[in-house]
Amino acid sequence: MASATSSTVDTAGGGGIHLPDTARDLVKILVTGPFGVGKTTLIGSVSEIRPLHTEERLTEASAQVDDLAGVRDKSTTTVAIDFGRISLPGGIVLYLFGTPGQERFRSLWDDIAHGALGALVLVDARRIDASFDVLGLVEESGLPYAVAFNTFPDGPRHHTPEQLRAALDLEPTTPMVTCDAREADSSIDSLLALVQHLIDRPAEHR
Repeated sequence: MASATSSTVDTAGGGGIHLPDTARDLVKILVTGPFGVGKTTLIGSVSEIRPLHTEERLTEASAQVDDLAGVRDKSTTTVAIDFGRISLPGGIVLYLFGTPGQERFRSLWDDIAHGALGALVLVDARRIDASFDVLGLVEESGLPYAVAFNTFPDGPRHHTPEQLRAALDLEPTTPMVTCDAREADSSIDSLLALVQHLIDRPAEHR
């Protein structure tokens, strides 16, 4: 795989439904994180094809199992996967698979993760503890990953990168960035941080 910059990436449907002739490396990437962190939004912001979403409205039946703390305005949830595709320079094509964020869909996680080369873990700085279980799943799977703090208008602004890294107990080599999942360039930069991490890993760990 080769490195790329977000300014050279075509998104928002520009690539059509067919793979470009230059496609060389097809890479499965997980976009994961806790409930309501912005996975569906991120995939929708960067996908060059019409993204697949499996969202359903939240109902009173899920009130006892879905923790809405910090996401009271959320009205829908992913019940299977989100899926999108983005082509990067150098012939790299990322297939993005978004995972459900609730514990009740835990049985789907291993199936969705099968064959992935890496994971982008979205984190909400307003509720960092909600990310611990997902980070545990990613680490147990052995997938290399990058962490992206999705910014929210009412999110805290006073945490330093060192404090955020310490709160999640991240290894020094784990990429950590901030992003706005609503903005394509910002989301692409987060994905590129993961791709560069995959490229830079020693060959014996790929």
